[in-house]
Amino acid sequence: MTVHICQTCGVAYPDTSAPPAECPICEDERQFVPASGQAWTTHPKLLEDHTIEWTEISTGLHALKVTPNLAIAQRAFLLETSAGVILWDCLPILDEATAERIEAMGGLAAIALSHPHYYGNMHSWAERFSAPVYVSAADAAWVQVPSPWLRFWHGDLERLADDALLIRCGGHFAGGTVLHWDNGKGVLLTGDIIQVVPDAKHVSFMRSYPNLIPLDECSVTAIAAAVAPFEFDAIHGAFVGRTIENDGNAALERSAARYIRAINMPPKN
Repeated sequence: MTVHICQTCGVAYPDTSAPPAECPICEDERQFVPASGQAWTTHPKLLEDHTIEWTEISTGLHALKVTPNLAIAQRAFLLETSAGVILWDCLPILDEATAERIEAMGGLAAIALSHPHYYGNMHSWAERFSAPVYVSAADAAWVQVPSPWLRFWHGDLERLADDALLIRCGGHFAGGTVLHWDNGKGVLLTGDIIQVVPDAKHVSFMRSYPNLIPLDECSVTAIAAAVAPFEFDAIHGAFVGRTIENDGNAALERSAARYIRAINMPPKN
């Protein structure tokens, strides 16, 4: 039996003798199946030529990324909280060097996920570290592998530690989640539920990034309202370089207003 991993989104599927007929996550309009068709790989195959690169972002915060690029090429983050080390979002692989380094930090207290595109190989990570995996119950239908480590949380807030809080924003997915870390100045880890754009001064919002399907005004307003009660200086998005270093609350507020203006703007000649 083999754990099959979708080459397009990087999500792992159950042990089967043959790969699934399709990847439901990629068949959805928010993702895509390449014109060349659905393709699968395996964890051992990926480990032949991929590793995880670590970058220290700030005290107690590390970015993890598969190199060379794989699937969506998102970053995951490790944050050292009052309850222990938390993994934010997941990757398609877990190499031994990374596992040993995390074990030296005391292992993982929890794994938390923003949305289905970044589920990665979360079950292998959970089993290696005996860590609960927090997924918004609103996205439960997208989980592809049953696991005793899964913790489906309900409502709009879920506290993982005194200084780490999950906030359900919706938008990109019904259970679209961000993580607020109260490290003094405040940090928001957003995946692409709130996407930091290349100028590193603004964020944006989409139902589908690859298919360029925008969100509606109500969804964007709800996202902004969900995070407004919390103070955060930095916003760390899903991709390398997508970080707002300062004044994150103001950046998000003006970005939401800019987005809503744009989608409601009358056509110009």
